[in-house]
Amino acid sequence: MYMPASFREERLDVLHGLITAHPLGALVHQDKDGWTADHLPFEIAAPTPKAPFGTLRAHVARANPLWRTTGVQQDTLVIFQGPHSYITPAWYAEKQASGKVVPTYNYAVVHGHGPLRAITDRAWLLALVVRLTARHEAQQAAPWSVADAPAGYIDKLLAAIVGIEIPLTRLTGKWKLGQNRTAEDQSRMAAGLAASGMPGDAQALAALMTGKAYKQL
Repeated sequence: MYMPASFREERLDVLHGLITAHPLGALVHQDKDGWTADHLPFEIAAPTPKAPFGTLRAHVARANPLWRTTGVQQDTLVIFQGPHSYITPAWYAEKQASGKVVPTYNYAVVHGHGPLRAITDRAWLLALVVRLTARHEAQQAAPWSVADAPAGYIDKLLAAIVGIEIPLTRLTGKWKLGQNRTAEDQSRMAAGLAASGMPGDAQALAALMTGKAYKQL
């Protein structure tokens, strides 16, 4: 990933915070047919001596050939996309002065690298799906729990999935938020995004540009 120094984000809690807020990662890997990608909701675990940038965990269907590539390849890439939005040049001060401005696109992304490990242990899988469910159900008025389903039904489904774990050996963040523009332009961009009716992540990107960085939840 092309990385101008001004866009580099290295704070581990901030990188983990984006992953927590945007858990659907694109896992890019190579199999016998070439490069492919799987889109999976991940959790991020704290760093350890063997995983200095944390560990990504998820699960896939047993029928998914992804988990069978473990031990074959040395590295995988997981991409997490944070808020992003179009930036109109109308927000730049130079627009009125000379007109020498063009549009751009601002965004925040995290790339995680590490080897892929497959896990079939039932207790590990159950603990993972319980954690993921509790996290994503937390905003519901009446949260659903894995324990709400019949135990035999859950056992059958657990047998149909495989866990994956990626101890991260590298974690890179790119926060392209207009740091190459003047402080005035950065302020105008954030205000423009916050006040706009643009679809998508305009409001979240405005918050990020005004210093509200992600933190680990």
